[in-house]
Amino acid sequence: MVYRIVSLLPSSTEIVCALGLRERLVGVSHECDYPADVVGLPTLTEPKLDPHGTSGDIDLRIREIVQEGLSIYRLRTDALQELQPDVIVTQDQCEVCAVSLSEVENAVRSFLTLDVSVVSLRPGKLSDIWADIRNVAEATGRQKNAEKLIRNLQGCLQKVKEKTRHVRRPRVACLEWLNPLMIAGNWIPELVDIAGGEYGLVDAGAHTPPITWDVLAAYRPEVLVIIPCGFPIPQSQTDLPQLMAHPLWQTLPAVQKNRVYVADGNAYYNRPGPRIAESAEILAEMLHPEACAGMAVPGSYLRV
Repeated sequence: MVYRIVSLLPSSTEIVCALGLRERLVGVSHECDYPADVVGLPTLTEPKLDPHGTSGDIDLRIREIVQEGLSIYRLRTDALQELQPDVIVTQDQCEVCAVSLSEVENAVRSFLTLDVSVVSLRPGKLSDIWADIRNVAEATGRQKNAEKLIRNLQGCLQKVKEKTRHVRRPRVACLEWLNPLMIAGNWIPELVDIAGGEYGLVDAGAHTPPITWDVLAAYRPEVLVIIPCGFPIPQSQTDLPQLMAHPLWQTLPAVQKNRVYVADGNAYYNRPGPRIAESAEILAEMLHPEACAGMAVPGSYLRV
């Protein structure tokens, strides 16, 4: 069967391409930008807010839209109908990450044939990412490719773990949002563990929770990693002055020891797909710059 695939979030686009299905990809979300040659494909989603603002501005607008009972994204059903995909890949893990699953299912019933396969991803832990890769492969007949991809990713993670096995493990906090403060959950605790750090504020697989400054200060992080969801490094930098102006900022050991980093959350940590292994490598270099020098993708993080 010749598949026509639509991917509605960046991580699934990367999964589709890593499975060798780039030529079958006919439509993507407005956020899909990797691999580079997916840019220019028809886009099927658009946000109802400005995604380039500060974290505080974006949070306020999201709350307003959600309180009105609306989705924060629009699904371009006209484009979907024109493309007539056989497979649609979406997610139901996070209500603010992409078009809702129910909206996709309604669009399929209204505008497409009933034999369209909708694959919904729900990553919480690393094992869920492997399961999501297998689910996409199952829907597209690329099971062998999936197993090879998963073995390669797991092998990369194992190499990072071996590299950091005998180093001292610093206490780490990863901030996934800055206003309000939110501590990164889901697969991030596992990545920190693999990269040679201790992560005591949230369990692996748990959704990203809000955190108060008092709790963060009491935790006394020795390394602070700033990875706002969907933010490239320059956008994260615009929020730093407000973060650094807080009275408890200077009390954090990570600040006192110059161990605060901004990493590219948009490209790596917030995309549960094939680049998750690179995310661990970047973390390892931030946590252990001597033992893991050269592991990080150039330009993927900077020291504040």
